[in-house]
Amino acid sequence: MSNVSRFVACFAFVLAAGLAVAQPYPSKAVRIIVPFPPGAGVDIVTRAVSGRFSEALGQQLIIDNRAGAGGILGAELATKAAPDGYTLLMGTAGMLTVIPHLNSKAPYSVERDFSPVSQVASVPSLLVVHPSLPVKSVKDLITLAKAKPGAINYASTGNGTLPHLAAEFFKLQARVDMVHVPYKGSAPATTDLLGGNVEVFFGNMLSVIEQVRSGRLRALAVTSLRRQAVAQDIPTMVESGFPGFEAGTWFGLLVPARTPRDIINRLQSDVAKAVRQPDVQKQLAGQGATTIGSTPEEFAAYIKSESAKWAKVLAASGVKAD
Repeated sequence: MSNVSRFVACFAFVLAAGLAVAQPYPSKAVRIIVPFPPGAGVDIVTRAVSGRFSEALGQQLIIDNRAGAGGILGAELATKAAPDGYTLLMGTAGMLTVIPHLNSKAPYSVERDFSPVSQVASVPSLLVVHPSLPVKSVKDLITLAKAKPGAINYASTGNGTLPHLAAEFFKLQARVDMVHVPYKGSAPATTDLLGGNVEVFFGNMLSVIEQVRSGRLRALAVTSLRRQAVAQDIPTMVESGFPGFEAGTWFGLLVPARTPRDIINRLQSDVAKAVRQPDVQKQLAGQGATTIGSTPEEFAAYIKSESAKWAKVLAASGVKAD
């Protein structure tokens, strides 16, 4: 090859590389890792928002469900992704504010491995029971649990997740003994609850409200401080004799650490735009969820405050990692 040919080939390569680098973000499909199975609350929120989010980004969103270990498997996968804005994580309250305290060997650090983008939505939990359980109120459940210590099973979405801690907090406050049965997410927990294999569940409203409306599950209380517009007939835990009992969950978008700030800003702007769309708000509000769309700084501060709160609950309850 002549010197001229080499120069032309080299110039073409450099030009092509420069054009590739200059491509505006995003120039291809974006993956969102959902660390729980389809049907879980975080999955419902992600899918409700994804259509409008995709429109705002101008690219396809690929939802990648990676369930296991209370969200640890999905979070670990996200830490290994390139910090280029093409792999996102829809985090949950439990995996971001509980597991880091519960599991010293967790393969991720929220502060070290992730950059917050935006808190997307929050949702209270419902204390629900299988209809075969002869209780119609929280007071009835306490009475039955005290009469039959260790005979009632309660489901959770995994050890150390918010449904687990909510139930443990309830046990401490009510001074009752119930047996913990962990599952890999809301969907399998709800399925076994519907089948009568477990009897009690602090399930997030997104996952269980339709089963309550159909009569397949019975709701005893909601864990928000005030009654929910979509379920005005369901009393709060506060009204049921538990002052200050609040144990809702929330979901938020994160990216691998070292993702460029301009990409984070673009993602925050577009996801905030998506959650403010009337159709998205209506869909999620109908299931008890409130959309948020906070800034990265606001979301980072919220994670920090929630982490401190649940650290205190863990210390009081004595919950340990499996």
